[in-house]
Amino acid sequence: MAVLQRISRSLARGFCPVQTIGRPLAGAGGTPANTSHGAEPRARGSSRLGGALLLFFLFAFPTLAQKPAPDRPAYRLFSATGKPVRYAKMTKALTTSADVVLFGEAHNNPIAHWLELQVAQDLLKAKGEKLVLAAEMFERDVQPTLAGYVAVCDSIDEKTFLARTRPWPNYATDYRPLVELARAHRLRFIGTNAPRPLARQVAKDGAESLTALPATDKSWLMPLPLTVDGQRPAYQRMRAMFGGESAGSGHGGGPGLDNMIAAQALKDATMAHFIATSRGPGETVLHLNGSFHSDDHSGICEYLLKEAPGTRLLTISTVSQDDLGKLEKENLGKADYILVVPADMTTTY
Repeated sequence: MAVLQRISRSLARGFCPVQTIGRPLAGAGGTPANTSHGAEPRARGSSRLGGALLLFFLFAFPTLAQKPAPDRPAYRLFSATGKPVRYAKMTKALTTSADVVLFGEAHNNPIAHWLELQVAQDLLKAKGEKLVLAAEMFERDVQPTLAGYVAVCDSIDEKTFLARTRPWPNYATDYRPLVELARAHRLRFIGTNAPRPLARQVAKDGAESLTALPATDKSWLMPLPLTVDGQRPAYQRMRAMFGGESAGSGHGGGPGLDNMIAAQALKDATMAHFIATSRGPGETVLHLNGSFHSDDHSGICEYLLKEAPGTRLLTISTVSQDDLGKLEKENLGKADYILVVPADMTTTY
């Protein structure tokens, strides 16, 4: 840039930058060129030549004319306190210090899904067959089909698997790589979520309605009765989201909102129960769930630690920010590790 500025000043004075930058052309004998009589045509010629050289510098050395664009990272990792964390340090902790890892994703974020796959692959290298994959995206009533598919049961091909398991719309892009990873390495894959019809029943009629279920349906849930502490952070967030107690019945507050919170709690408690009961000695469970289910170490976390005290639990939460350089205050403490992705990141749906 300094070179270009010197060239520009020379051109402004009618000098040619070929011989020297910032000095007039020398005449015969090394003396300054005469600026009278025939000097004007020569100055114009020098200006034209200098202009051509300036264009040459701009095109040949574009970095002289502009600053390089800043890096555009696809994600950053932070600790709960906002300290930047390297991926390798996080995966080491997940490998050595966790019985259960709850990866809280944004369901439509491609970076979160890509990192889930990277974490699974690195845990597989460290744990081998002691790694168990699990996910809220598969409900308990389809577990036999899921288990048969990843075990490479001859009677369950992919077409049959997809027809029987009600996969999410983004399964092909976001969850299939993990299921196929489990299948390729004969890992167990556990569907942990409560069947949707039963969660809808609770949202409509309350948790008490579960007591009349057939034994088969009850086997797909955590042990009844369901207890719900509406003051826990996960459910306080729901209450705030839907307007608290002030909006009366329905989604705004009152019995309608209480039932919605109970339906969410049914999912959290059921996922926690089947994570706890599926983990064998020395195994690490990598569980995929929406961040809402495990943020602030609430939801699944509280039910899991109540059922299996002493479980070494680590959590990851996915958040979006405009600036990836620093963890925003509102995201501090959401999880043991916070995955920050750009707010304008493309989505899978």
